[in-house]
Amino acid sequence: MTQLTGPAATDDVVHLTVPADGGYLGVLRTATAGLAARLQFALDEIEDLRIAVDEACAMLLAIATRDAELDCRFAVTEDALTVEVTVPMVPGATLPAESSFAWKVLTALTTGAAADVTDGRATISLLTRRSSGW
Repeated sequence: MTQLTGPAATDDVVHLTVPADGGYLGVLRTATAGLAARLQFALDEIEDLRIAVDEACAMLLAIATRDAELDCRFAVTEDALTVEVTVPMVPGATLPAESSFAWKVLTALTTGAAADVTDGRATISLLTRRSSGW
C-alpha cells in the first residue's frame, strides 16, 4: 500500500482518540470540519473531507479489534490538512483493495489517499489541499 508523507515538525498537529465505534465518528467529522474551516476551505471542500474521513473510519472499524481505540492525527499546514486514522486490526484482516469503490471515493474526495499496515495497526492517510486562495 502507498503512504503519504507524514506531518512535518513545523505543522500544527491535533491528536484525537475515540473508541472504535461508529457512534463516535461524529466527533472526528466535527473536528475535521472545524480544522478545514480554520484553513478557509470552501464549504464543498469541507463536506468532501468530512465524507472522506467518515469513509476511511468505516473501512478501519470493519477490521478493528474488539474494544479498540481509533487514533486520529490532523496535521495542519498553511494550505493543507492531512488526516491519519489508525486502529489495531484483527489478525488476518485486510483493508479493501485500492481498486475498490471505497478507495475510489477517498481518492475522488481528497488530494491524496494512502494506506499502510504495520505491526498489527492499519492506517489510512488523507491529504486535502485548499483549492481556493486566501
